[in-house]
Amino acid sequence: MEQLTALTGRKKKIATRLTRNSKIIKTIIEAIKDKKGVHIVSLDLRKINEAVADFFIVCEATSQPQVRAIADNVEKMVKEKCGENPYRHEGYSKLQWVLIDYVNVVVHIMQPETRKFYRLEEMWSDAGLTTHDE
Repeated sequence: MEQLTALTGRKKKIATRLTRNSKIIKTIIEAIKDKKGVHIVSLDLRKINEAVADFFIVCEATSQPQVRAIADNVEKMVKEKCGENPYRHEGYSKLQWVLIDYVNVVVHIMQPETRKFYRLEEMWSDAGLTTHDE
């Protein structure tokens, strides 16, 4: 794990292990649904030693404005309800794939063609997958 930390330049929070029912995960999913994000899944990476987070949350948005709206809403609601700011975020310039990194949970907001191309669920197929669409 220390080698991974040296390569990525980030440290994983050890003290707070997340669960599927953690407040931050519920808040993120609520924020995505609030802005009509679709095909929402969470990937439980806790049993994968090489994983850089405990959970990935992946969703789709059908347009660039919707990608931005979901990303902005996730950051706003997580700040309001959990008091957390992202460690970093990327992808706001092109709005094809916005990544919001909360260290132990990473949010991926993608347009459908980008999601099909990168196939994160297949890449992390050893992770437990939960769907959150209603």
